[in-house]
Amino acid sequence: MFVSDTYVTRENLKVKSGLADFIEMEALVGLSIEAGEFWHGFSDLCTKHMCTNRNLLQEREHLQQKIDHWHAENGSATSKPAAYQSFLRKIGYLVAEPENFRISTGSLDPEITAISGPQLVVPLSNARYALNAVNARWGSLYDALYGTDAIPQRGNLQARQEYNSIRGQAVFDYVATFMDEVFPLKNGRHGDVTAYKVEKKSQIQCARLVIIANDAKTQLQSEAAFIGYREENNKLYILLTHHRLHIELVVDHTHPIGKIHPAGLSDVLVESAITVIQDCEDSVAAVDVQDKVAVYRNWLGLMQASLEETFEKNSRKVVRKLNPDKHYRSANGDIISMKGRALMMVRNVGHHMMTDIVLDGNGKPVGEGFMDATITTLCAMHDIKQQKNSKVGAVYIVKPKMHCPKEVAFSVALFADVERILGLSANTIKIGIMDEERRMSATLKASIKEAEERVFFINTGFLDRTGDEIHTAMQAGPVLPKEQLKADSWLSTYEDRNVVIGLQCGFIGRAQIGKGMWAKPDSMHDMLEQKIDHPKLGANCAWVPSPTASTLHALHYHYVNVQEVQEKRLNEALPSLSALFSLPILDPSRLSERMIQDELDNNAQGILGYVVRWVNQGIGCSKVPDIHNTPLMEDRATCRISSQIVANWLKHNVISEADLLESFKRMAAVVDAQNKNDSSYNPMALNTENSAAFQAALTLVLQGAESPSGYTEEVLHTSRKVVKKRLLAKSKHHS
Repeated sequence: MFVSDTYVTRENLKVKSGLADFIEMEALVGLSIEAGEFWHGFSDLCTKHMCTNRNLLQEREHLQQKIDHWHAENGSATSKPAAYQSFLRKIGYLVAEPENFRISTGSLDPEITAISGPQLVVPLSNARYALNAVNARWGSLYDALYGTDAIPQRGNLQARQEYNSIRGQAVFDYVATFMDEVFPLKNGRHGDVTAYKVEKKSQIQCARLVIIANDAKTQLQSEAAFIGYREENNKLYILLTHHRLHIELVVDHTHPIGKIHPAGLSDVLVESAITVIQDCEDSVAAVDVQDKVAVYRNWLGLMQASLEETFEKNSRKVVRKLNPDKHYRSANGDIISMKGRALMMVRNVGHHMMTDIVLDGNGKPVGEGFMDATITTLCAMHDIKQQKNSKVGAVYIVKPKMHCPKEVAFSVALFADVERILGLSANTIKIGIMDEERRMSATLKASIKEAEERVFFINTGFLDRTGDEIHTAMQAGPVLPKEQLKADSWLSTYEDRNVVIGLQCGFIGRAQIGKGMWAKPDSMHDMLEQKIDHPKLGANCAWVPSPTASTLHALHYHYVNVQEVQEKRLNEALPSLSALFSLPILDPSRLSERMIQDELDNNAQGILGYVVRWVNQGIGCSKVPDIHNTPLMEDRATCRISSQIVANWLKHNVISEADLLESFKRMAAVVDAQNKNDSSYNPMALNTENSAAFQAALTLVLQGAESPSGYTEEVLHTSRKVVKKRLLAKSKHHS
């Protein structure tokens, strides 16, 4: 759909007509808010808050300048931890911690307060992906195991075009072992089961689960684990519960897989993605009104439960829509329902983002976060009316890239005014605090205090947090290579502080503590071995890159009782700020020329591989092959890390500008080769001077030391707009 790029006047604002039309002709329809009332309120909000927004951004810059100066005079803070902390307190970077308190956030859904499990983050710009993520509340364990390397892909176990019965048996064995651990039998093992049955006295009276193993009747050791069943079309669906999560056994002797399984178990459905963050931020490339309205329209469709996407798959037309809820008869005869969809949140952009989609009375761009907060909440009012997403009428906004308690307080004030404008009750909007900037990590308790009536979520974002660590310490010295950064002491301190502070602020049973993304979507075997560490740390949600990954990661929350872990960690000593500020600085003399070149090439290839898709194709997040052709999930946060490392090494003369340019040109050819099968790909290497993508990638490094917080958005947005203008001009020329 074409969206006009012209401005119209609304109150004292100038608004791109495409956005005005979307709000007035789509988002407001069915709500009791008049268009004039909406624009009057939004205009007041912009007038009231823009000055504060600009001042907060200026404070970031001033603090960074002072920190740069301190490092220039003192070097790395690691040798002077007391002096460094004293300095940070003096300039207001560190603040006094509040007295102990417990958050009081009310009216939250059980997915937030009671259920631990995987969390998906998905670009809201892609309707198909957004629907897939919401529908990933339930996933096939059979498919997740058979179709990935969770079951080794070698020898007789290799997946083939036709069904591999040996691999299929390995899946049966894996599932049986899982069932033995989570739902053990009173006698025998699930691998010996030949029948799962529900015995009932009548159609509406009590029922019980009966299992035949080794030719004898048995039951689950915990009979309370069986909570419901459904019978339809000669299929039996058995609902089990454990750690407040659910498993559905599908018994169908007519199904091709059910015919093979000794008990007719044709599938095992796992409650998988408990929550989904629909993302307007790092995984999205939305640079103008056309892009932004498309994002908002998808969110509106999700909130109205009307979003559909039609596409071709295996030469067939497929219509994707939101899954319905599941209904069962309970063991005592009552009808029970299970949600068929993940609970949705929305991630807005950060305070540093400005947009010319709306201009204030002085003709200046307003905060894009103002637009996000107001419009995503406006769209969510459709769900508040029907409560198909949040059963308690809550709006969950994840707010990224806040740096300190004052910025959290600013978000809280902004949300309060959005509620007033839209006529919502106080604290309808809940806030998720992304702990992904160093100043936030150092002042997390005080930041939570500012949102104690709204906060529903804190999350450690290793990727952005690493980028900010590098940028904050830019003048301290050359930083460690990327892989060594992951093992440095500041990172484990950061992860531990985040959990312990959240627990001490009363998050148990009330709010989420989340952990970061598994970045290798094709490495499910490794994920199954390693990502169990997140619930073991006390995180009741963690990010995964796909619905399949959510199904496999869900198993970890059956193996680990997160609430028990949290209660054990509640009284742990908080790791010190000195450990948090142990800067990841290296001695360059310990690096060989080969090590330096490998690190430069690795980062150059990663930056180019991501930026070329962002700038030329508008893809904000995707699987990008690394220098070894291993697919990795890349977004702006990963790009920030790589560009900041190279900018830091350039600043400290670990590499020269000539080294940088040589590597980038060589890696451009590598990236071009990796994308040779993409018909829409525009190569870089043959004409790097005129490649907007290549020049954007190079600029991210060359300006990386000076760019605010090392963020990549300004360069990426500017370059993408250039490419879109070229494409539009080319289209007009051909027409």
